Amino acid sequence: MKVTRPKLSWWERTHIPGILKGMAITFRHIPKVGQRVTMEYPEVRWDLPKAYRGAPILLTGLDGHEKCTSCKLCEFICPPRAIRIVAEETELEKEKRPREFDIDMGLCIFCGYCQEVCPVEAIWLKDEYEMADYDRTALIFSKEQLLARGRKPPYLPGREKPLSADENPSADSREKREKR
Repeated sequence: MKVTRPKLSWWERTHIPGILKGMAITFRHIPKVGQRVTMEYPEVRWDLPKAYRGAPILLTGLDGHEKCTSCKLCEFICPPRAIRIVAEETELEKEKRPREFDIDMGLCIFCGYCQEVCPVEAIWLKDEYEMADYDRTALIFSKEQLLARGRKPPYLPGREKPLSADENPSADSREKREKR
């Protein structure tokens, strides 16, 4: 299929109408020059939108154990293959847990697929975005680092930090079962 372009007049071929339109937009912005556009980061931080997807973290349940069951769905769904999980068996109610859970933040594109696919809501995208480093190996976060980031305030709504041992009702019930 051949595309025919409209014939331009002599005036349009000089590109003067386009230049005049651009200058009109520039002159409309001149009164706004006195207003601040740049934020004084890091003293002033921008308000994150509710749908902001930041760095992935691992969450623990209220019993203090990690929620992840090593189903590896997040590893399979991750487009850049930034997640690596090595599973191990456990004596807890769940059969498996991750022995190693690494996320390469240098590869992560913060798409949120891992959060959406997780059946137990163990991985979540928090509002953290300051992860710059000079060494790429420092951007590979281990399971311990991801769990520590999940325990830092502000906690996610409905996903509060784990209870301490003296506040934990399941710890009391475990002790009663052991005494029997």
